[in-house]
Amino acid sequence: MKTAQFLLAAMLALPAMDTAQAAEIELWRLDCGSIKISDLSAFSDTLRYQGEQRTLTDSCYLIRHDASYMLWDTGLPAALLGASQEGNGMKPSLSKTIKDQLSEIGVAPDKIETVGISHNHFDHVGQATDFPQARLLIGKADLDGFRAEPPAFAVDPSLVKPWLDGKAPVNTVEGDKDVFGDGSVVMLSTPGHTHGSYSLLVRLAGKGAVLLSGDTVHFEEQFTNNGVPPFNVDRAQSLASMGRLQDMAKALDATLVVQHDANDIAKLPAFPASAK
Repeated sequence: MKTAQFLLAAMLALPAMDTAQAAEIELWRLDCGSIKISDLSAFSDTLRYQGEQRTLTDSCYLIRHDASYMLWDTGLPAALLGASQEGNGMKPSLSKTIKDQLSEIGVAPDKIETVGISHNHFDHVGQATDFPQARLLIGKADLDGFRAEPPAFAVDPSLVKPWLDGKAPVNTVEGDKDVFGDGSVVMLSTPGHTHGSYSLLVRLAGKGAVLLSGDTVHFEEQFTNNGVPPFNVDRAQSLASMGRLQDMAKALDATLVVQHDANDIAKLPAFPASAK
C-alpha cells in the first residue's frame, strides 16, 4: 500500500500532459464554524502548549470541477448556530451554515454531487445530511468507526445517518483516491489522527496545487515541532502523514492549508471570492 501511495505521489508531481483538455477547477473556502480552546495543551501529548488559549477555525471547502460540485468536509452541526463560547474546555460555535453560503454564490444544495470527508469527527461531518443526494467519500476505517459500539471520541453516527442506513450513496476509500479521474482532485491517505484520515490535493490552473490538511495537524507550528494530540489514534502514523504532506508541498510547490489554523486558511481568498 505504501509503495502504491509513493508511486501515485510521484505521478502527481509530473506536469499535466494535456492542459488544453483540463477541467476547469475552482475552489471556495467556506466558514464552517470555530472552536475556542481554553487549554491548548490538550493538542500536544508532550503538554507543549500549557497555559495557551486559541480559537481554531473550522473551515470546509467547495470545489467546482467543470459543472460538478464537491464539498470537502461539512463543518460543525447546524445545531451549534450561535452557541456560546464562554467557559473552559472546547467550545464550538457556528455563525452560518454551508447552505446559506452556497446560496450567496447561486449553488443550490442539490447541485452538490460529492461530499468528501477528511475524517469522522463531528466537526467535519456536521452538516453532511443537508446533502443526502451526494455520494459520500470517506476512509473505510472511518466509516467503520461510525458503526463501532460505543463510537470513538468525537464520533456521532447520527450526522451521517442517510449513508449508514443505505439511503444515500457511499464509497469507502483505501489508499489514495483520484476523485474525478484526471488528477485534479485527489484524496491523500494521511492516517494517524483517525485510522482513516485523509487530506486533499486540488490542482488549480492559476494558483497551482493546494493541499488541504484535514486534521493531519491543527495549527501550522505542529509541523515544525512534531506536535501530536493525545487523542490521535497513532503517533507514528501521525508523524509520517505530517512528513508526507510537507514533502508533497515541496515537490509540487503547493500551498499547504491547515484547515483549523486561521492564519493558514487566509492563504486562500475569503468567501465569496474563490481561487482558480
